[in-house]
Amino acid sequence: MRHLTIAAEKCRFLPATRVTDDTSVLTLKTLVFEPLVRWTEGGRVAPALLSRWQVDQGGRRWLFDIREGARFHDGKLCEAQDILAMIQGILGSVDMFGMKWSYSRYLARATLTAPTRNRLMVENPEPFADILDIFSEFFVCREDASGAPVLGTGPYRVTAYDPDLSADLERVGATPGPDRITLRAIPEPEVRMAALRAGQLDVAMQMERLRDGPDFSDRFEWGRSLNTLSVMHYLNCDSGAFAHPAARRAINHTVDRQAILDRLFHGLGVPSSTVVSPLHLGARAAALRPIPYDPDEAKRLFDLAQVTGPIRLRTPLEMPDKAKEITQAVAADLERLGLPTRIEEQPDRPEYAREVGRKQIGDIAIFDSSPHSTFRVLDDKVSSVNRAVWWQGYEDHEADRLIAAANHAVADEDREAGYGAVLRRLHANPPWLYLFHPIEVFAARRGAGRFVLEGTGILRVEG
Repeated sequence: MRHLTIAAEKCRFLPATRVTDDTSVLTLKTLVFEPLVRWTEGGRVAPALLSRWQVDQGGRRWLFDIREGARFHDGKLCEAQDILAMIQGILGSVDMFGMKWSYSRYLARATLTAPTRNRLMVENPEPFADILDIFSEFFVCREDASGAPVLGTGPYRVTAYDPDLSADLERVGATPGPDRITLRAIPEPEVRMAALRAGQLDVAMQMERLRDGPDFSDRFEWGRSLNTLSVMHYLNCDSGAFAHPAARRAINHTVDRQAILDRLFHGLGVPSSTVVSPLHLGARAAALRPIPYDPDEAKRLFDLAQVTGPIRLRTPLEMPDKAKEITQAVAADLERLGLPTRIEEQPDRPEYAREVGRKQIGDIAIFDSSPHSTFRVLDDKVSSVNRAVWWQGYEDHEADRLIAAANHAVADEDREAGYGAVLRRLHANPPWLYLFHPIEVFAARRGAGRFVLEGTGILRVEG
């Protein structure tokens, strides 16, 4: 009987109505639960718990069929009502900062019903191909008799769970992979690496977080993957230094992104070109390169916008990783152009998020953008039609027109082209300071198995 032991930063089953981008939690979720549909690189989706679908009325009605024979690990058949109940729970819940999820806004005009026990129907007044993006983030689970949210329909069932410490999983049916998996929480990356070296683990995740970086020695098998996360700075587009489009372009020429990656992250990242990563829908069609580091052009544009400073930069102390150090690097690049700066720290991370939601960002505020959905990033953070919680005063009517056209596209190639046009526009007229997308790393004992690190940070066990 093959038994695999994986260590990650966390080992946690969140409530059924909680959506997360935490890579530790997502890896555990994917082993036990199934997403409604599965995101793939390039922003397309593939069947998962919903095994097939058909589109009618020009994208206004979607019919989804549940995978035949899908059962929860206690034997209960998974039915459309289970999925509807889970979705309704998500729509009524709040995120880790106590803020309302955007999903209720996305689905505000949609009607979700269950015409049969194994079929889900979504109807919307306008074409709604982005329902696939939304469904890729929803994992169906139920609580067990003790109230723990551990019953799924995925390839492994939970046999033991010690919250925030470990979970023991057992393979279900003919699913390929090891017979048993134990996922252990080891918060410190150095301790994870030491446990792998000592033979106590088969796989150690999130090795990019090692203080001195991974050494990629031949002793282990290494895997790395670009992550869809965007580390960036919001710009106050409504007032102050970055109300002028030239100033927003200027700061993107000011900052040496590669130097930040090399100095703070051992080069494990890719400089950003626009509001989403190269793995997102539309990135292939956009075919963009990062805005070049060019202090002379930055100075010319800042002079055109009549920016003199001081520029207020706001930062938390965590999330994204090394937020303060990144902000200090940005301030130093601005100072080199003769622009005085003032850094304001907020040690309370949830309050920092709420302040950003209230548009209290000074002139510039570091943040990260986690959705792997291009639709979600644009809808939540860029569109001046919606003016949603993370929007920071950016107004570009051409961008709004292109967003609307992309949102109404239904065919995959039309959506790719539509979102590509949006991303090109946001490259030319940036709403943010684009920084980088991290590269994540895992290390495995040689011969431990076959693993794939997805762009979402999920470690997939393939054999």
